[in-house]
Amino acid sequence: MPGLILEGGTFRPIFSCGVMDALLDHGLMFDYVIGVSAGITNAFSYLSRQRGRNLEVVHRYRHDKRYLGARNYLRDRSIFGVDFVFDTVPNELLPFDWNAFHAYQGRVLVGVTNAETGKAEYLDGMLLDRPSTMLRATCAIPIYFPPVEIGGSIYYDGGLADPIPIVKALHDGSTKNLIVLTQPDSYRKTLSRCTLIAVRALRRRYPQLAKTLLSRPKRYNDTVCLCRQLAKKQPGRTVLLQPPEKLDSFEKDLDKLDRGYQMGYQLACARMDDIRRLFA
Repeated sequence: MPGLILEGGTFRPIFSCGVMDALLDHGLMFDYVIGVSAGITNAFSYLSRQRGRNLEVVHRYRHDKRYLGARNYLRDRSIFGVDFVFDTVPNELLPFDWNAFHAYQGRVLVGVTNAETGKAEYLDGMLLDRPSTMLRATCAIPIYFPPVEIGGSIYYDGGLADPIPIVKALHDGSTKNLIVLTQPDSYRKTLSRCTLIAVRALRRRYPQLAKTLLSRPKRYNDTVCLCRQLAKKQPGRTVLLQPPEKLDSFEKDLDKLDRGYQMGYQLACARMDDIRRLFA
C-alpha cells in the first residue's frame, strides 16, 4: 500500500501542490494519503483529480481580503475568512468535484490535535462534509484560527501534535511512502515567539496542548531525522521530497508562489522513476 505523507505550512505546501499535479500528470494515485493543515487540505484537489485547482485558488484569492485579511477577525476570529475559504470557494466560486472525490477508492486521513489531550487524532477524510469542518480543524493554528468542535471535542491544527505523520502511516501498514516536506534540508525548528504567545494564551484552559506546543520543535526535528533515515536506508521504499530553498508561510508574491509550485512539480518529475517504484 503506497502512501503519500504531507506536511503543512500555510502557503508553503504550494510546493506539495506541484508534486501532486506531477503525480496526476503521470497517472499516479496513492492508496493511502495522510497529512496535516494546508498539506492535507490541498490533497483533496489531488484526490478529486482537479489538476491545477490549488494553484488557481492561490492566484484568484491570495490577495482577496475575504480570503486573508485582518478584517476577518471581526467575523471569523481569524486572519483567514474561514467560511469564505472552506465553504464559499469550494462550493460556489471554484467548485470542488465532490463526485470525483467520492470515487476515490483509497484511504485518506486528516490529522488534528485534540485541545484537551494535546495528542494527535486522525479523522476519516472520506467523511468530509460540505463546510469542510475537519479541514478547518486541521488548519486551526492557535492565534490565527479559532478552534473547531467535532463530535463534542475541540481541535486545533494537526501539525501541532504530529507535523509529519510518517509514524502513523507506518503503523497503518503503509511501508512504501512518498514523504513531501515543505521546509528545505537545512531547516531546524526552534521555539518561536509566536509559539510562546500561544502557550501563554492556552495554558490555563488547555494545559496539555500548551505542553505539546512547547515540545513541538524537538518532535518536528526528530521526525524529519526519521524521514531522512528511511529515505537513506530504504531508498526503494521511501522517497523524500523537500524544496531546495526556503518558502515563506505567508508569501504574498504570486511569482514566488509560482516558483514554489514549479519546484515541487519539477522535483517530482525528476524523481518519478523512484516514485513509480513505490507502486511495484
